[in-house]
Order: sequence, then structure tokens, then C-alpha cells
Amino acid sequence: MIVCFNGGTTCLFLLGSCLLAGNGLAASAEADPAPTPRRLTSVVRVDSRSGRLTRAVIVAPKPVVAKVIAAAVAEPVVAERLVAEPGAGAPAVGLRGDASLQQIVEDAARRNQVDPLLVHSVIQVESNYNPSAVSPKGAQGLMQLRPSTARRFGATNSFDVKENVEAGVKYLKYLNSLYPNDLRLTLAAYNAGEGAVAKYRNHIPPYRETEHYVYKVGEKYGSARRAAEQRKVPAMPVTENTVAVERYFPVESFVDAEGHLHMRTVVPSEGIPQ
Repeated sequence: MIVCFNGGTTCLFLLGSCLLAGNGLAASAEADPAPTPRRLTSVVRVDSRSGRLTRAVIVAPKPVVAKVIAAAVAEPVVAERLVAEPGAGAPAVGLRGDASLQQIVEDAARRNQVDPLLVHSVIQVESNYNPSAVSPKGAQGLMQLRPSTARRFGATNSFDVKENVEAGVKYLKYLNSLYPNDLRLTLAAYNAGEGAVAKYRNHIPPYRETEHYVYKVGEKYGSARRAAEQRKVPAMPVTENTVAVERYFPVESFVDAEGHLHMRTVVPSEGIPQ
């Protein structure tokens, strides 16, 4: 294409590169899937060096479509599990109120001379009657025995209810012999170990978990004992119809002229010696 100005004295030959660029822009616009039209602007200027007129095509910038990005939903923080998966062969349900567990606790407590109410209080705080409970530190079963403690007191499978309770009750008896008449130290040693109690010269270790444990077990044990006292059958009132009153009559004695001793009972109502 040729453009002439001033009677043809000055001509401008459009550069083929401009046309090619325009064709390329058009082609790219067709390939662009966005339907938004793009505006082309033609500008004619005088070249300061050659004195010729130059024509440039200015392409409007492609509009940028804002994309709405959905806010990411933060995943909830999962607290550390206090109870892990049950061990092999372990029951998967709690045993609160189970008659067989009641009998197991009663038998183990009687053999080891430990209050069964204390055993139930420890179980409730330790595992809440979940025989499959596993703590983050590796304690297992109803009474939360560490593997070394379980073996120490004869349990080979901490997820077996009978073995776990038997070993746990033996451990309580052993600790009670170390700290006689001091239930608080017994419970502190059950939670933190007798080594920790010895480290602090037979005082409750200043661990928040241990202090809370001693308080919780003591609270539940006290409540259980008070409830047991209230369940006792009151004594039958004493009445005259139910109690036989024994009567004792006075006895008189005298010695006769021959020196013989005589004794006789006097009935007051009759006044006659018997």
C-alpha cells in the first residue's frame, strides 16, 4: 500500500513488517478463546533522522479478567489422641458397669487387700473403662500399665482385662506398702513412678499431670466411698416387742445352826423364796 502527500512529493511505503505484525496480531486474536474485542490505533509521525512520515499501529492491551479464587478452608487441628487403636485381640468397647469386670475387680482387690472402690476410681481416670486404651507414652489397657510395669507384676497381655486388673491392683498394693497410710503418694507414684516420688523426697512431684491425677482420683474415690455409705441398709430400730428383757431375781443366803450354807432366790412379785 502507498500513501502520497502534497501532490505526490512525499510517499510513504508501509513496511511489510508492520503488515506482518498486524496479521500476526489478528491471527493471535482469532486463536484467543476470549471473545473480548481488541482495539487497533494507527499513529503517523515524522522521523527526525530521515524526514519521512512513519506510521505505527498501537494495539490496545489485552484486558485481564480477574479470577476469583475461593479461600482455602483450613483443616482443623486434630488434638493428640489419648486413646489409640486397640491392640491385637483387645475388646473395642468400654466395660463400665459390666458384671464380669465388677467380679474381676472384687476378686483382685480382695486377694491383694486393696479397696475395690479405689481400683474403680483409678480405672475411671486412667482409661474411662476402655480396655483398648493406649496413652501417648505407651501405657495400655484399663489400668494403663506400661509394658515394663505389666511384665513386672505378671501381665503378658495388657489388653486382657483380667491380667491388666490383676497387675494394676498388685502395683497399687506394692505402692501402698512403700507409702503406708498416704494415698496421695501412692497415686502420685502410680502416675509418675516411684522414682519420681523418691527424687522429690517422698513428696508429690511438681508435674501438672501428676498433681491433676492425684486430685481427680482422690475426688472420685471420696465420692464412691460416700455413695457406698449411703447405700448401706439402716439398722432395724429397737422395740419392746423385738427385744427380750431378761429378769434377774435377788438371791438370799444364810448359814444354819449346823454351819451349812443355804442360798435361795426371792421373787419380788410373790415375796416367796424359791
